[in-house]
Amino acid sequence: MGFRHGEQLPPRLLLTNDDERFMVEALKEAWRAFDINEVPVGAIVVHDGQIIGRGSNQVELLQDATAHAEMLAIGAAAQAFGGWRLEDCTLYSTLEPCCMCAGAIFLSRVARVVWGAPDTRLGANGSFVDLFSLPHPFHQLSVSPRVLTEWCAKPLQQFFQKRRAENQS
Repeated sequence: MGFRHGEQLPPRLLLTNDDERFMVEALKEAWRAFDINEVPVGAIVVHDGQIIGRGSNQVELLQDATAHAEMLAIGAAAQAFGGWRLEDCTLYSTLEPCCMCAGAIFLSRVARVVWGAPDTRLGANGSFVDLFSLPHPFHQLSVSPRVLTEWCAKPLQQFFQKRRAENQS
């Protein structure tokens, strides 16, 4: 079982850089989603080494297909930042962003995206389509994929194992 919010990291998971340290914060958001029976995806937005926005998937809770972790983190960051242009910010997501979230990333001018587990069904950075590789007319985006991939996949694996078990009973 992967770590959950409030628990210590396993000794074999040694965080070696800021991307890993911040991805752990996004993982805490994913476990929050897991705890409320949402698909466990978490995201945070960081500016100057500080978390300015957090989001966990809330599609079922809000009955809103757009309530993805990345969308909610971007919205929270824009409120905290005092504007929608999130230039010089990094978005960390435990799952490869989908096309909708990729659009929000471009529109909000996030400078960098770091993601954990690939999403073969909807991933917009090469797993399904690769929107991030296309040249953008006014925005440069840096992407760091597959950070703490195994740990980011754990809440998703556990969630869908639990869901399948519930459906069999």
